[in-house]
Amino acid sequence: MIDYAVAPGERVRAFLLVPAERQRRRPGILASHQHAREYEVGKSEPAGLAGKRMYHYGVELCRQGYVVLCPDHLGFEERYRPATVTRRDARSEGRDQESLLLADCLLHGSSLTAKYLFDMLQAFDVLASDERVDSRRLGVIGHSLGGQTALWHAFYDERVRVAFASCGFSTLETVQRHGIPHNFASYLPGLLEIGDIDDVVAAVAPRAFGMSHGMQDPLFPMDGIRRIQSRARAVFPERHFLSIVFRGAHSFPDSVKRRAYAFLRRHLGT
Repeated sequence: MIDYAVAPGERVRAFLLVPAERQRRRPGILASHQHAREYEVGKSEPAGLAGKRMYHYGVELCRQGYVVLCPDHLGFEERYRPATVTRRDARSEGRDQESLLLADCLLHGSSLTAKYLFDMLQAFDVLASDERVDSRRLGVIGHSLGGQTALWHAFYDERVRVAFASCGFSTLETVQRHGIPHNFASYLPGLLEIGDIDDVVAAVAPRAFGMSHGMQDPLFPMDGIRRIQSRARAVFPERHFLSIVFRGAHSFPDSVKRRAYAFLRRHLGT
């Protein structure tokens, strides 16, 4: 467990997973956790200490030779702060907290998207500065909310050499047209006035980006996914873009993870 600052008076505790063999510098990966309205579970799931085994990708990557950092997003696990008005339902209480976090961001001229991204940048600083990490070989991975934040991180931070997002997004125009509500960090004010998620993915090029989507995922319409795929294939260099569409729902199955990990290994080594 490590502890670091993300803002004045605001610190984050995170799991730093280090391979047993430490004779050389290793690639570093930031593992971003999912949402699932499970506000009391955050970093512990990718670290392999809680939640479903399917989402233990942080510890799995550590076993493959990567130094992996697993932090909490604001509002989850150790950063969970219930709203003052108590609710019987833990999920409703967590949703109230999330709406207050969004409101605070908006009232200060920002967004929850930007807050999550800023915190991930601080986490990347910590990861890159570790003496066991090769700072030239850094990546990010995540499922659902973790995939969403992995995309924004790769878009903004050129230190990200490769990113993989599992079931993290479709185009927002498509999501809105289908009437599908999402987490509050999905929405960036004014985004649809200038572009959409396909533009965000395309902007990661020529660095490496991978994504996966289940054909029966009710959260992310496939027409938006196809639009993202088409745009990305036109701009990424060969072997720098991977899109996996599988028969299944909102998940990160082993068959997809194997291909995702191979993609990370191709661009980061071990």
